[in-house]
Amino acid sequence: MFPVDVIYAKPNQQKVITVTVTQGTTFKEAVEHSGIVAFFPEIELDNLKLGSFSNQVKPTDEVKPGQRIEIYRPLIADPKEVRRRRADKAKEEGRINKTTGAKIS
Repeated sequence: MFPVDVIYAKPNQQKVITVTVTQGTTFKEAVEHSGIVAFFPEIELDNLKLGSFSNQVKPTDEVKPGQRIEIYRPLIADPKEVRRRRADKAKEEGRINKTTGAKIS
């Protein structure tokens, strides 16, 4: 048996729960065992995006000693679309060259 941290963070609130698991426990099982859903009911156990130290893992992967379990929130905006809108705005404002995309000094 070994301890692992289950972590979930929102912009204004975060929670770290340490649970003791046995060899062969999956990431999803550890999340269920932590009871973190009682604090954050928006977590959908059937649709988890998980990671360990910023590396995405599958819910069915086994937890190893020394790992931590990070529960990721869904994205609210597509990062590519946000960058595209920001670049279009800069072009409209004349802050970058419309042809090359280079900054105008």
